[in-house]
Amino acid sequence: MRKLSIIIPTLCLAAAAAPTAAWAGANCKAYPKAEWMNEAAAKAKIEAQGFAITKFKVDGNCYEIYGKNEDGKKVEIYFDAKTLDVVKSEIEK
Repeated sequence: MRKLSIIIPTLCLAAAAAPTAAWAGANCKAYPKAEWMNEAAAKAKIEAQGFAITKFKVDGNCYEIYGKNEDGKKVEIYFDAKTLDVVKSEIEK
């Protein structure tokens, strides 16, 4: 019994200390919603940049898209909801 009582807390501690960066979103600046770019206008502007959007959503203070770039590679991109500047992006290699 003693060994088990030592192993379980150790496993819990290891799981709690595991890195979570892969799960983290982007850190967009907070603006009042009235200052955000309209979603339809944001989608149109993003598509005009060559992206095919398969999913568009609000994540915290960001607009987030899943889709493909003009080279056909999968992308996940977070945009500033007011300026539409790219805050964070992941592109398939």
